[in-house]
Amino acid sequence: MSAQAAHPAPRIAPGVVRLKLTGFRNYAHLDLTLDTRPVALFGPNGAGKTNLVEAVSFLGPGRGVRAASTEAVRRRVGQDLDPLWAVYAEAMTLEGRVSLATGSDPAAPNRRRTRLDGAATTQTALARIFPMMWLTPREDRLWAGPRSDRMRFFDRLVLTGTPDHGAQASGYEKAQRERQRLLDRQMEGERVDPDWLTALEAEMAARGVALAVARVDALARLQAEIDTRPDTAFPKADLALEGILEARIAGGDGAGAAEDAFVDALATARSRDAAAGRALTGPHRTELAARHREKAQAAADCSTGEQKALVLGLALAQAAAIKRVRGAAPVLILDEACAHLDADRREGLAEALLDLGAQAWLTGVEARLFEAFESGVQRIEVVDGEAAPVEI
Repeated sequence: MSAQAAHPAPRIAPGVVRLKLTGFRNYAHLDLTLDTRPVALFGPNGAGKTNLVEAVSFLGPGRGVRAASTEAVRRRVGQDLDPLWAVYAEAMTLEGRVSLATGSDPAAPNRRRTRLDGAATTQTALARIFPMMWLTPREDRLWAGPRSDRMRFFDRLVLTGTPDHGAQASGYEKAQRERQRLLDRQMEGERVDPDWLTALEAEMAARGVALAVARVDALARLQAEIDTRPDTAFPKADLALEGILEARIAGGDGAGAAEDAFVDALATARSRDAAAGRALTGPHRTELAARHREKAQAAADCSTGEQKALVLGLALAQAAAIKRVRGAAPVLILDEACAHLDADRREGLAEALLDLGAQAWLTGVEARLFEAFESGVQRIEVVDGEAAPVEI
């Protein structure tokens, strides 16, 4: 049975229903009308497919799929840059239809501002009403790459279910930097107020425990989703968080006890951290471990194709878990997800996305990569900074 025959009627879900770009990357102007079905962007390399999904990613929490600066996304014309850029969307969200806009601040063009229904908004508000996840080719070797990449990926998954997770992470990092600045001054012989250090360590502990609690809860939901779902085209993973705070929370410590223990650990480690130039303990040191269940093999030891399939499987499982909790799946950006999948896995991806009822933005060089979706996908041809719907 085809994926479309199994899922003939997509439900209304969060998604972009109109997208307008001005001066963004290689787009002078773009105006697309859409619905909340998956969107397949196809066209030659360099046409602007990833630029378009990057613009969509700017509508959700975070810095986008490339973490690019405001200046970097301005459209270049010869040797000059367009003075301003803008991304505007009308979107279905968890709270109904809204307008979302982001772009250069006219008063300070190198600063980005974001608006929700015309008013200034926050990253937490975006995460609450318009959750979003993305995978890019960078995640193809996630399991063999740096630990920080795995945790960045996992924290994006956590954010879809815990809207203030990003704010907690930012607060933790700020307190950590301030603490290290004081320790560096102390190492240089300057007198530092110990009460100031204590206050920063208390801030790190409170926010660090909040991060750990959200991660442990998200991992439990994600693993349960993986364990209970039927076998699919994507392998099941066994996951674990390896971190001092996560271990305490998972082991039954309450938030208060975990905070007290972390405050004590930070105070004890001041000399060591000052010498090292960084904090050597805390949730910023946590590792995400994964094993391919069927092969009983560490994810890092799997083939490139298996590693990609494991990451896709985690993203799909998290989307399903969020749908159970919040009533709708997040918007998904899957840049080049189909490029290295065989026909069976492309069919499996189409079936999973249509079953979720999620708006997923997919990219690929050829339209044939999306044949498994049949009429369940919106096909958009992208050529030299222009994009237009294509009917099958």
